[in-house]
Amino acid sequence: MFKRMIGLVFAGALVFSALGGELVVRIAPPRAVIEHRDLRPSHDHVWIPGYHRYENNAYVWTPGTWQLPPRPHARWIAHRWTHRKDGWVFVEGHWRN
Repeated sequence: MFKRMIGLVFAGALVFSALGGELVVRIAPPRAVIEHRDLRPSHDHVWIPGYHRYENNAYVWTPGTWQLPPRPHARWIAHRWTHRKDGWVFVEGHWRN
């Protein structure tokens, strides 16, 4: 009985939107991890902060990295979790001019 209840809890943590094909997680993401940045490899590198991704019914931390922008004057828009009425949706980070 206990194993069955645990399975229902984990199954209830996820909802798939039929319209958008997006993953909705009903459990709020944890606070971001305070990261130590290594030395910047060059003046052109940009810090891409770490983020929590949702994998195998749990949040997993993905550490930040230094990256070179794909084009001049591009700026990084960070990964984020957005709260909606039915839970949390992950929005991928991306480069923008």
